[in-house]
Amino acid sequence: MMEIRTVGDEVLRRQAKPVKAVTAAVRRLLDEMALTMRAEEGIGLAAPQVGVTKRILVADIGEGLIELINPVILHAEGYQLGLEACLSIPDVVGEVERSENIRLTGMNRDGHQIWMEASGLLARCLQHEIDHLDGILFTDRAIRILSEEEMAARNEVVLD
Repeated sequence: MMEIRTVGDEVLRRQAKPVKAVTAAVRRLLDEMALTMRAEEGIGLAAPQVGVTKRILVADIGEGLIELINPVILHAEGYQLGLEACLSIPDVVGEVERSENIRLTGMNRDGHQIWMEASGLLARCLQHEIDHLDGILFTDRAIRILSEEEMAARNEVVLD
């Protein structure tokens, strides 16, 4: 398992660099990130969150593991307002506006270009993780941060 970097660590604010070639080391990183995400009970994890400034993310909202290298959102539409949290920002929950539907491209673990569409929770998760690759935290986008009382009263939190 890898160490999750937390808010205040400068790596979380850096622009991640594109991956030039998918190597065995990149595939090992994907594997370790997936293990770490699941061990921490998150639904997404971006490489900067484990101290690696590469454009790599993993996500699993319960429908199977998604691995994306150099992801780019090609189109976004619609609107959703929902709760988000982050493994890198413990004990903080905020309301964040995101696009409801996205279309994106990136590479898979074999280095092949892939395209996908996502909506709802998966779209929210992927947008959150891609923000990490750009040094943006959900608290930068939050309309408001919930109080401890509000957090205790709600359990519909998205963990990254």
